[in-house]
Amino acid sequence: MEEHVYGAVVLAAGSGSRMHMDTPKQYLMIEDRPLIYYALKQFQESAVAKIVLVVTAGEEEWCRQQIVERYGLPKVCAVVPGGSERYLSVQAGLHALEEVDYVLIHDGARPCIDQKLLRRVMDAVPRDEACVVGMPVKDTIKVASEQLWTQETPDRRRLWQVQTPQAFSYDLIRSAYDWVVASGEQAVTDDTQVLELAYGRQSRLIEGSYRNMKVTTPEDLEIVKLFLKNMQ
Repeated sequence: MEEHVYGAVVLAAGSGSRMHMDTPKQYLMIEDRPLIYYALKQFQESAVAKIVLVVTAGEEEWCRQQIVERYGLPKVCAVVPGGSERYLSVQAGLHALEEVDYVLIHDGARPCIDQKLLRRVMDAVPRDEACVVGMPVKDTIKVASEQLWTQETPDRRRLWQVQTPQAFSYDLIRSAYDWVVASGEQAVTDDTQVLELAYGRQSRLIEGSYRNMKVTTPEDLEIVKLFLKNMQ
């Protein structure tokens, strides 16, 4: 890994509407630290050289002072405003990241990443140029109609739930994002999807962890609190 320069784009620009709380989920306190701190700390302690933090427009200076400086995260080289959709926030983060060979894109609402997971991703991306963390699904999945009737049952053995970080050759993913944004594509929720749309490129699946869950609802937050306590 030492031969390559790695960067990271960490996303913290979501509103967290499904949490039904006044405070955005990325700033909710867990053990006297905001949720976003835990992901940033893991990247800070990894072989990543530079981190770009993408936040809600207008919160850049507050985040720089109250998170980056307060908790000692010097690898955060830029705090930039995100867009109205996730893919626009990722593009903004990629444009703020310079002089790296590979980039890891991570949702800051996934605080339970660890160094082993990051090393697996960084080992894989120079070989594959595009890889995504994920785990096999545990439950049977149904495809539903608009009227909520079951239509079909995909083979669970071939289904994975995709997580982050997702890692890419920097030039490859930046050009793919620029193409997708310029094309006016709207229904983009995943970084590997951007690569599929722009170039028809596949991405390598890398084993993640069932603990690497995204905080979306209050119930998720309670589970993540337990995971983080056990990681300390």
